[in-house]
Amino acid sequence: MDKYNIGFALTGSFCTFSKALVTMKALKEKGHNIIPIMSFNAFSTDTRFGKADDFRNTIENLCERPIISTLSSAEPIGPKKLLDILIIEPCTGNTLAKLSSGIADTPVTLAAKSHLRNFGPVLIAVSTNDALAGAAKNIGKLMNYKNIYFVPMKQDDHINKPTSVVADFSLTEEAMICALKGKQLQPVILNG
Repeated sequence: MDKYNIGFALTGSFCTFSKALVTMKALKEKGHNIIPIMSFNAFSTDTRFGKADDFRNTIENLCERPIISTLSSAEPIGPKKLLDILIIEPCTGNTLAKLSSGIADTPVTLAAKSHLRNFGPVLIAVSTNDALAGAAKNIGKLMNYKNIYFVPMKQDDHINKPTSVVADFSLTEEAMICALKGKQLQPVILNG
């Protein structure tokens, strides 16, 4: 199996951080070089799901490098061709909106813009309570953009949160391999 330079970006869907870290660890254990990136909020916010310091320490120890957490450290990703692929997992509705509108004002969105300038693939793992409401139009727009791919997703609690969708993080590696070949892993929308 080929080894890749993977940008692994986390945005503020804190309830899915533990699942994202499982994915990050699995990719690292397969010999990939993981370059961690965090949005301002993901990097600095303590929540009921954990302390920011603890997440940062875990990520930096796992990846054996500092987290890209500023605009100035994210900008060189494209010019220096640092990545083979950028994975945004989890990707919030806020980040989806910024990506679909070309706004690059966080380390994650600037990393995406910088990587896309080289036509590199960006793989998005959606995690948002409004995916089937306000964020739906942004998901639709991004699905039509060249070099943007999605980890297959599904409603996570259709009774209590009928507009909420979360990617199946266990499919990240398979979706990554497809994206590196210029293909979208299907089906994008999973049953149950």
